[in-house]
Amino acid sequence: MKYSWWFFQIIMISLSIFFTTFGIYLLIGSYSINNPFSFIMIFFSSSFIILISLTLLIGFIIKIVRMYKYLKKESSLK
Repeated sequence: MKYSWWFFQIIMISLSIFFTTFGIYLLIGSYSINNPFSFIMIFFSSSFIILISLTLLIGFIIKIVRMYKYLKKESSLK
């Protein structure tokens, strides 16, 4: 397996963690807004950012675990 695939997966996991953290900070910051419309919009958008980021994070981790198990199984057969 090429090293670029592993590097890409680690970069994508790092980006997912960054956007999850960013969404959490947005969610916390939305509670300090006095305008109800702005609060609702920022609250739901930050929840959406967190949802998508965590879904992608789980997907990338599952990909890495599957590839690791496949490579381990393949090396034990040799």
